[in-house]
Amino acid sequence: NHELRKKYLGIDWGEVRIGLALGDSETKIATPFKTVGSVDDVARVVESERVDAVIIGKPYQVSSIKYQVSNKFNNFLNDLKSKISAPIELVDERLSSKAADALVGTKKTKAGRDEIASMLTLQSYLDKNV
Repeated sequence: NHELRKKYLGIDWGEVRIGLALGDSETKIATPFKTVGSVDDVARVVESERVDAVIIGKPYQVSSIKYQVSNKFNNFLNDLKSKISAPIELVDERLSSKAADALVGTKKTKAGRDEIASMLTLQSYLDKNV
């Protein structure tokens, strides 16, 4: 049923680059979308792609003691929450960046790595929850 199809945006947050992936409840497949640089860019994608829910990989440094990272991530999160109405879910993304490195194989394709990490985060979510 088409009306029940939900569209998801996966986010791999980084201080410089934010990797995005799209997926939906019908195909249950996440695909790399693009890399953006700001919360406003993310909010525009949520609107233009009519995203129903946002899945963000929680940077693993946040759970350790790196206060700087968690502060910047929390600022991003709060900023995004104020700009979009779609619900946001945080998932542990400890594995997605390492898995993205393995898939990409080289650090030279950094932009691709961010999108792939967001795709893996979203795919993991879709596999477990949709």
